[in-house]
Amino acid sequence: MPAAPAPARRRRVLVVAYYFPPAGGPGVQRVLKAVKYLRGFGWEPTVLTVANGAFPQHDPALEAEVPPGVRVVRTRAASPFGLYARLTRRGGGAAVPVGTVGAGAGAGARVARWVRANVFLPDARVGWVPFARRAALRLHRESPFDVVLTSGPPHSAHLVGKDLARRAGVPWVADFRDPWTGINFYDDLPMTDLARAVDRRLEASVLRGASRLTTVSPTWATSLATKAGRPAGDVTVVHNGFDPDDFAGLQDAAPPPDAFVLAHVGSLYGSRNPAALWDALARLQSDGRLDRFRLRLVGGVDQDIRRAAAGAGLSHLLDVTGYVDHRQAVRAMREATALLLVVEGFGLDRGMITGKLYEYVGAGRRVVGLGPPDGDAAALLASTGAGAMLARDDAGALASHLGDLISRWESGDRLAGAAPAAGAPFTREAQTAVLAGVMDGVVGG
Repeated sequence: MPAAPAPARRRRVLVVAYYFPPAGGPGVQRVLKAVKYLRGFGWEPTVLTVANGAFPQHDPALEAEVPPGVRVVRTRAASPFGLYARLTRRGGGAAVPVGTVGAGAGAGARVARWVRANVFLPDARVGWVPFARRAALRLHRESPFDVVLTSGPPHSAHLVGKDLARRAGVPWVADFRDPWTGINFYDDLPMTDLARAVDRRLEASVLRGASRLTTVSPTWATSLATKAGRPAGDVTVVHNGFDPDDFAGLQDAAPPPDAFVLAHVGSLYGSRNPAALWDALARLQSDGRLDRFRLRLVGGVDQDIRRAAAGAGLSHLLDVTGYVDHRQAVRAMREATALLLVVEGFGLDRGMITGKLYEYVGAGRRVVGLGPPDGDAAALLASTGAGAMLARDDAGALASHLGDLISRWESGDRLAGAAPAAGAPFTREAQTAVLAGVMDGVVGG
């Protein structure tokens, strides 16, 4: 009897990412879930990340999701954060802001923002790059990689992949969770013309140098291809997705029977202040429609948000929970009657599909979105039947929509969101299959 064929060797990928457990927050999930599922598609990941990074949030429980035997290599980083902490009068462990330009109106805060925008190029995590470059080359020489995958932001991580591709000829996939020079807060950075020129050159070197590019939405894929001067086929959409495992054991998590809870799960920066929501809720309150209504905010909430709610006379409706770990965040989604999505306005807002939206889909709750009605998030809501996207400045339409949902809830409607079959293409495992296909393509098979 002939011997069974030997199992095929898994190809090896070096995954370069600054944010990895014990870091928390939304930026961790995309890389963590890819690492969790890549073995199922013939790839053995090694993770290169930072030791004791400047993480805005921590979620050590996520470390349990790293598959047994996956090697995680952590390097030190040159830290600019002591300077930032002194300028802003924060504690020594303060992190340079991510996802925003930072708060504060004092002279120290203004200087800190200038330093962040003009000295830390391309971003405030660039002090990790020299150490990560050396580690990447050493790891490759020890046991060669078939592909290097870099994930940004911070987009300085791409410079590690660029270096390994140049020095060792390793095919390189650069993954963009957010745009680089088109990121939502980019125009608010107090950058000099010289700093912007340097940043654009760094971005161009990555966009043109990577073997393939991946990103999270069709609009951003088109933007990257155009900016890079590359064929559309060189940029692949790998959606963020949701992991059904995250919802396991949460069958008991249900909305309260005696209150309509509209929940926003995730950070609400000042730039995401949903002005139309306060106007809409004020109208509904004056009509006596909010006697059993609560607005639950789970995550960091900017003071501008609290002031806006107070100015509209709505503070008594707020339930502000603050930052919670990922497991609690998913539970909060399941415990909501409906879920609020806010997409702030900026140049590429049509392409913003926040990671939380896929988890909203997985939670099976009705989604009320504020953002571009012709954008990619709106298309996802429509295709999955999860909810509706309303123009962010149309308070009248929002008041009417919320009033209708409340009336339906009062009559016993459970306000179902996306059906499981509609969400199936957007699981983390399904999207990791797309990513694995991109990596297969750059090594020729």
